[in-house]
Amino acid sequence: MSTLTIQLPEGLADQLRQCAINEGVTVDQLLASAAAEKLSALLTVEHLRQRALRAKREDFIAFLDGSPDVPPMPGDEL
Repeated sequence: MSTLTIQLPEGLADQLRQCAINEGVTVDQLLASAAAEKLSALLTVEHLRQRALRAKREDFIAFLDGSPDVPPMPGDEL
């Protein structure tokens, strides 16, 4: 485990403490979970960007051409 010292506005720190109590976890656990979620989102975006660089428009068009031409399911209409 690593130890990090961070500075937060007092109001934010108070909200973190209260949320941790409400969730039944420590502030450390809450912050670790929040950091993991944010990192996952950031890494996902980067992963998709890298995949997009390798994408070929003709492959996408071929995929669309192979898809059935049916109306959208109820509730999915534009």
